[in-house]
Amino acid sequence: MSSEQLDWISVGQVSDLPEGRVKTVTARTTSICLVHFDGQWSAMDNHCPHQKGPLGEGTIEKGVNDECWIRCPWHGWDFDPLTGKPPGGGVKDHGQKMFPIEIRDDEIFVGIEPEPERVRTVTDVMVETMTNWGVQSVFGMVGHSNLGLSDSIRLSVADKKLKYYGIRHEGAAAFAASAYGKLTGKPAACLTIAGPGATNLMTGLWDAKVDRAPVLALTGQVQTQVFGPGAFQDIDLKSAFQAVSRFSQTVLSTSKHAELMSLACKNAIVEQDVAHLIFPDDVQTLPSNKKAATPAGRVAGHQITPAQSDMDAAVEMINAAQRPVIIVGHGAHGARDQILAMAERIGAPILTTFKAKGLVPDDHPNAGGVLGRSGTPIASWFMTLADTLIVLGASFSNHTGITPKRNMIQVDYDRMQLGKFGKVKLPIWGEIGSFCNACADQVTKQKTADDQISELAQRWEMWRTEKHRRLEEQQGEGIHSFAVFDTVGRLAPSNAIFAVDVGNNTYSFGRYLETKGQRVLMSGYLGSIGFGFPAAMGAWAATQDLEEFAGRKVISVSGDGGFGQYPMDFTTAVKYGMNITHILLNNSQLGKISKEQRAGEWPVWETNLHNPSFAAFARLCGGHGTRVTDSNELEQAISEALAFEGPSLVEIITDPELV
Repeated sequence: MSSEQLDWISVGQVSDLPEGRVKTVTARTTSICLVHFDGQWSAMDNHCPHQKGPLGEGTIEKGVNDECWIRCPWHGWDFDPLTGKPPGGGVKDHGQKMFPIEIRDDEIFVGIEPEPERVRTVTDVMVETMTNWGVQSVFGMVGHSNLGLSDSIRLSVADKKLKYYGIRHEGAAAFAASAYGKLTGKPAACLTIAGPGATNLMTGLWDAKVDRAPVLALTGQVQTQVFGPGAFQDIDLKSAFQAVSRFSQTVLSTSKHAELMSLACKNAIVEQDVAHLIFPDDVQTLPSNKKAATPAGRVAGHQITPAQSDMDAAVEMINAAQRPVIIVGHGAHGARDQILAMAERIGAPILTTFKAKGLVPDDHPNAGGVLGRSGTPIASWFMTLADTLIVLGASFSNHTGITPKRNMIQVDYDRMQLGKFGKVKLPIWGEIGSFCNACADQVTKQKTADDQISELAQRWEMWRTEKHRRLEEQQGEGIHSFAVFDTVGRLAPSNAIFAVDVGNNTYSFGRYLETKGQRVLMSGYLGSIGFGFPAAMGAWAATQDLEEFAGRKVISVSGDGGFGQYPMDFTTAVKYGMNITHILLNNSQLGKISKEQRAGEWPVWETNLHNPSFAAFARLCGGHGTRVTDSNELEQAISEALAFEGPSLVEIITDPELV
């Protein structure tokens, strides 16, 4: 090809490379070893033919006969600095591909052939299929064994079909995707390399699985030709992900690629579970002329109406009750209006599990607060006195403590959840909203029934008085957690999304913060420390993707132990301008574990933490950070953080005993 037909790309200045040195430069996307040797310049293919070692990271060294050679830094293969030819003969006879080079006014130009039209690949087909199924966000880390897949994602981002968030730890990616799924019921994807990148996803994926959140995990893998013998970062990913995923498959050259992605997306969406695809390095860039698939004709509606006989029995039980109580779990999200209408009709208090906190605003006349270890005495009181429990979408966690000693109607869309831990009087298979609609005009409050709504108001007044009385316990050792969550509850927008970590901060959040209709996300059954802030990133991504969540403020809550799990992903939030306010309760210890050690009559051991100033850390990362040591400072500090456009952190020094 003539000089005029080449694209001449600037790769730097003469002053960039001293005599006798080599360096790697990039001309468009072509990696080149640039050489300055013996007063001359040359440019050759940067990849050693042995294992593609980067020659530009090598050195010019003398050989046995004083000849000078570029030596590959990986395995010592040699090449002539100016011609690219290897010494001797054999497999290296062909030498390196050379590129023409010109020096123009001390600027170095390399001539390369015009960029060919991009060949459509296997991963192009699969990423297009993924977006057709509604996946809009990917959290991940680009690396050597997922570069082909990453390039397909890059193109989809350029076409505005996807958003990509490059995280600092793959565990944060999995938690973000899990929270996204819990909030929306739709899957986000998390992207990793083979080996350690893939295994770092495990905790977040288990969080999604046990809390029934849809997630799509995309992991790179070593080349198919080195499966098995123990190549670098080669582990059996199919086996590793078997227990945590509902669907896990390796993408091969002979696979039906669009169908594989369709099945992965369908399993995530329909089963509300983890789906996993493994992408060997060499398969990712194989050419493909196949069309992407769509979900058309692949998914049915999900409104399950209960059997009429079950509905008749439920209406009879409800209408006979003197003190009916409704308990709602996370599975009841989406049916708030129907639940409230039924509760108002029969005069029943509504108690929530911790995972369902916020589903019913605490200022609603029928609201009874959270039931269980993270709950209020109000909820416990009404469950104890109830004669009939109507349990909607709850999983009967031992932390919630729903008593089996009452007449019980249990409704769930998952038949395996019905009577899972023991016999219930009336198990009903159906979607919660359908159940409420089906009995809406048939249930009524008994004329002789107790006035539980007036009782609720009295019990709330008693509890609020007690909460404020607890502020007297402050002894100058830190701020009471009630003061924190009373302030947060007053200032947080009514449509905010809370992402809560685990620990004493979580118990205090459940007990003290009164919701106004906000959504609450947490690591429910797994109870994993570190969930809070990455979950907030996932929730924020959902506010960018889905109209129903647009403009909603995201607030995360953690202790110092929880935030310390993934602190560097605060820089991720800064990078992408995520509008997240993080409330950090710093007691310089793993307070919940200290408490458990004392309760079990163990000595308190190794729960103390050595912390930096988290507020200063937030500012160093480029966000807003404030440190609070006096409860009188809470209102201003939290108000300023909520008003800040971007990631903000309020570090509050709290007393570990006042939870």
